[in-house]
Amino acid sequence: MSVSNLHNVNSADHFRELLSADLQRVSLINFWASWVNPCIEMNKVVGELARKHPKLLVLQVEAEAEENVDIVESFNIEAVPSIILLRGHTQLDRISGADAQAVVTSVYKHLGKGASLVGSSNGDVEKKKESNEGLEERMLRIMKQSHVVLFMKGNPQNPRCGFSRQAVDLLHDKNVEFTHFDILQDDDVRQGLKTLNDWPTYPQFIVNGEFVGGLDVVKEMDSEEFSGVFGGT
Repeated sequence: MSVSNLHNVNSADHFRELLSADLQRVSLINFWASWVNPCIEMNKVVGELARKHPKLLVLQVEAEAEENVDIVESFNIEAVPSIILLRGHTQLDRISGADAQAVVTSVYKHLGKGASLVGSSNGDVEKKKESNEGLEERMLRIMKQSHVVLFMKGNPQNPRCGFSRQAVDLLHDKNVEFTHFDILQDDDVRQGLKTLNDWPTYPQFIVNGEFVGGLDVVKEMDSEEFSGVFGGT
């Protein structure tokens, strides 16, 4: 029996078309692979959620399909199963691994939010605004915690992506002391910093509390420019 709100995505254009049809709707994106056993179980959970909640848009994205590469990269999916919840283009939650209870809880939580927003008061909006301001203040504090801060995936001893590993190696090769922040441990910071610094990818280099650029920007600096940016307090 087919479910009208559950779709198997077959291209980036198809994905955007489905997602943009109603930007107020809560969407669940299920990244999966046929050879990963936990994905099969999560597909059953996701299918049941689609049947129980007709207002929930469910998008099944086969992570290893060639036509879905751009979607996988845009959400920085590194392992499956991974679940992303959105309202329009705003991320509400991110759940990695076969945590069925977390997925069910998150769906109920955010569908409930959607229902209450219809009659939300100005006070609710103000609370959300304060929350966003609090996140920005926290990100700025992290950016100023030392002369050089590297926002990366993983840590210097165990980088979780090749670009983060290159960033660590570059700073070590230049004898630059730095602290790091693992964005995989805090999705609010991970998403918020992209907006704050107007830079969509990681790693990100921060010097004296100011955004310098991503890996490509820093790699292209000559020795004099690099020393001028990173060399002194």
